[in-house]
Amino acid sequence: MRGFAAGLIGLALLAPGLAAAQTPALRPDQQTFRAIYKELVETNTTLSAGSCTLAAERMAAHLKSSGFTDADVTLFALPDKPKEGGLVAILRGSDPKLGAVLLLGHLDVVEARREDWTRDPFTLIEEGDYYYARGTSDMKGLDAIWVDTLMRLKQGRTPPKRTLKMALTCGEETNEAFNGASWLANNRPDLVQADFGLNEGGGGRLTPDGKRDVLLVQVGEKASQNFQLEVTNRGGHSSRPEPDNAIYNLANALVKIQAYTFPVKLTETTSAGFALRAQRGDAAGEGLKRLLANMADAEAARLAATDVQVNSILHTNCVATRLDAGHASNALPQRARAIVNCRIFPGETLQETRDTLIRVIDNPKVSITALNPDKPVASPPPLDPKIVEPMKTVAARHFPGVPLLPAMSSGATDALYFGPVKLPIYGVPGLFGDPDGNGVHGLNERVRVSSLYAGRDYLFDLVKIYVGVK
Repeated sequence: MRGFAAGLIGLALLAPGLAAAQTPALRPDQQTFRAIYKELVETNTTLSAGSCTLAAERMAAHLKSSGFTDADVTLFALPDKPKEGGLVAILRGSDPKLGAVLLLGHLDVVEARREDWTRDPFTLIEEGDYYYARGTSDMKGLDAIWVDTLMRLKQGRTPPKRTLKMALTCGEETNEAFNGASWLANNRPDLVQADFGLNEGGGGRLTPDGKRDVLLVQVGEKASQNFQLEVTNRGGHSSRPEPDNAIYNLANALVKIQAYTFPVKLTETTSAGFALRAQRGDAAGEGLKRLLANMADAEAARLAATDVQVNSILHTNCVATRLDAGHASNALPQRARAIVNCRIFPGETLQETRDTLIRVIDNPKVSITALNPDKPVASPPPLDPKIVEPMKTVAARHFPGVPLLPAMSSGATDALYFGPVKLPIYGVPGLFGDPDGNGVHGLNERVRVSSLYAGRDYLFDLVKIYVGVK
């Protein structure tokens, strides 16, 4: 998932704060951080050709150079997945009774082909006020901040009172890959157990002219689930077409999914955000006003969904993302397949979503198979003042005048896997992104240099509060 919040982002009343500062010459501590960030970004961690294990080993070397011992750092990888490893690092606090805080991040990145990009996607390139490369936003900036934070606290004069843990894992970007976060939660919960965790999914939004608009803390998210739709047929010569065509059956099924809208659902977090968004005088705002008064108002739901950000968290969404059909240009198709990616609303199950797709398609010739269906049901963490208030306090100092709001993400992160072990995970604010999403999961991914370093300073001060370092 991208490192900046989706979902409620942009729903706040627009009262832009101060413009993002221009990047001055780097301080010595920032130069050290940049070296970590550069090494991490330039370590290819795609599933096809990269190695999360190598990235984990390189981050472990930085930690050990700052004083962490072998006992403090655990590297892990499965024998049959040698390149999909990760690491856990622990900085023990002086008071074990205070529990622990977990810093969570994924090392893997979405695939990127050099021929499609303007620049080499695995070389950190600075142009203007931007760093360009795959992973600059999603989410190696935050990963590098977590490593840097542990190193700075380890070398600090005052040890933390509360234990600080960090888990950097693989498999977040690909549903079919080995997921290190899930593996840790299920097999080594002792390594990651904490009172709460900080992760991607929050962040901040800049206006088109670079002003800080709103900060968000992610409190809850959807679950991502891929379904494979498949139609098989005996095929035959294309000169003898028949009505029962695998491609047509599949295409008709996809059109039905396109036309279907899942029922509107609300959480405490989305209700609060929608109430603010409803104050805008546009069609989506009017729709939200009516919808909050009557969730059964179908026309209101249609109006609200005209804002793509509102629509993304208004209900479960399913969308076709991949197609594969036929075996020869002069033959009737023997097989047609599609991948439909669903973002399932918190509390709804995979089976409920599959049952809905079966009902909507209403064609027994179309099989629907859930791929890797072992994910837990998404459940939002509590909106805990002990977590959120320090975020607001530090934000008032670093980003004065910028509102901080809770948000539910329309995407999905590895936070999903920690619900069953009762470890609430929050997407942290601090890293501001552009309105267009910064090319995350697409071409020419980037992050503003000034936003990266401002976010690093904010998050370091925030973590210090959580672990009791003055």
